[in-house]
Amino acid sequence: MNFKPVKVKKIYAEIVEQIKDQIKAGKLSSGDKLPTLKEFAENLQVGQSAVREALTVLEAMGLVEIRQGGGAYIRRSQTDETIEPLSMMLLLERDLSLEVLHVRKFLEVGAAGLAATQRTAEELLTMEKALRKMEKDIQSGNLGEKADWEFHYAVAEASHNSLLIRLMHTVADNMRVSMKTNRRLLFEQNGMPKKLYEEHKKIYEAIKNQNSMLAEQNMYDHLYRVELYMGHIDLVEKK
Repeated sequence: MNFKPVKVKKIYAEIVEQIKDQIKAGKLSSGDKLPTLKEFAENLQVGQSAVREALTVLEAMGLVEIRQGGGAYIRRSQTDETIEPLSMMLLLERDLSLEVLHVRKFLEVGAAGLAATQRTAEELLTMEKALRKMEKDIQSGNLGEKADWEFHYAVAEASHNSLLIRLMHTVADNMRVSMKTNRRLLFEQNGMPKKLYEEHKKIYEAIKNQNSMLAEQNMYDHLYRVELYMGHIDLVEKK
């Protein structure tokens, strides 16, 4: 018989499970305020970074609302906004999150190349609008994950490849969740918001100039760098 090695659950994943269990048991209800990072960390005897990441995951799941300067609260039950089980796995298992990036490279590198030759003036305007929204979000201190998704989906639509667009639809929910979680973690690194914006702008410029090879290269470089950044975070966690 063949058995797979037992994986030790990461600290933040254990915190997520504890809070979910408290909600299911009715010990935490809609509107309840959660302890501060310091209180949580002391109570659970873990680092504040693990608590912060757990809250980020719970927010992406739609279970917790993080208010700027006001703490974290249990959200009102909104089933349609709660992510599917596969998306939960993507949040709790960083390896799966990286696999989403691998899939994105297969889909989006080719999409960028096609978009450079197929895009219309209207589709360029859609990309520009997403970039302006992304820049505004960065200036306001927001994550900008919606603008991020809108940009990448606009590139896919500009490819005019119906199968590719359908495949993007298939992984859309997982991509949006992954983008939000990745951005929250990446934005803790100095200068990262501006770097990500500039990478998107380079992709747009190549598509605008109808340079198919450069569009593909810029998209690949962007996704590869995000993969490296996320890998770096994993290495820090394991130390």
